[in-house]
Amino acid sequence: MARSIGVTIWNEFRHEQQDDRIAAIYPNGIHRAIGDGLTKEPDLAVRTATLDEAEHGLTDEALTHTDVLIWWGHKAHDEVTDDVVERVHRRVLQGMGLIVLHSGHFSKIFKRLMGTTCDLKWRAVGEKERLWVVAPGHPIVEGVGEFIELEEEEMYGEHFDVPPPETLVFVSWFSGGEVFRSGACYTRGAGKIFYFRPGHETHPTYFHDDVRRVIANAVRWAAPVSGPARVFGKVEPQEAILSGAR
Repeated sequence: MARSIGVTIWNEFRHEQQDDRIAAIYPNGIHRAIGDGLTKEPDLAVRTATLDEAEHGLTDEALTHTDVLIWWGHKAHDEVTDDVVERVHRRVLQGMGLIVLHSGHFSKIFKRLMGTTCDLKWRAVGEKERLWVVAPGHPIVEGVGEFIELEEEEMYGEHFDVPPPETLVFVSWFSGGEVFRSGACYTRGAGKIFYFRPGHETHPTYFHDDVRRVIANAVRWAAPVSGPARVFGKVEPQEAILSGAR
């Protein structure tokens, strides 16, 4: 039997404790809502971590047992310590998958991995979003139709200051007229990264069946795979080298 994929869902967990409107939508936190969707998947072993835990819940031991880290942040990006960012960065390069959700585009870890400002346009009026699938054969969209429609979401608009994605999976259209690259795949070192746009805290996006399906698919896509070890530095030759051979 295959080993379960170890998933850590990280969330600031600030909005839900400070705003009654948001607490009414996510009474147990955004991380728990995402986790409720993933715990239904038999091949995933899910834990959560939040900003105010010791070392933000992202200790060396926790990350060692994390195959894929899911990241949701918004108002407290600057409170994430540089030591933890360095630790997560190192693990991604070693092969841990990273899924960055919604306003996590401004997180320290995503900006470091992208090497750009990761800035964008935005408008929070609760308008319709239609996420069009533009890579229909990609494993992240398995079981999804031509598009995902969300009746109310925050708008993100182009230009999105990120490097060109290795694979663009979704493009969003909003009823105000903007479009946005809202599902983007990258590789950094041995680690796979997926940025997925929807998920503003004032909307029940993480209860949507298709959003949950995409996140579960993305976890499986981003999980490390068995393969040859990455070897660097000076190595011995595989064959005898004849001195002075021409």
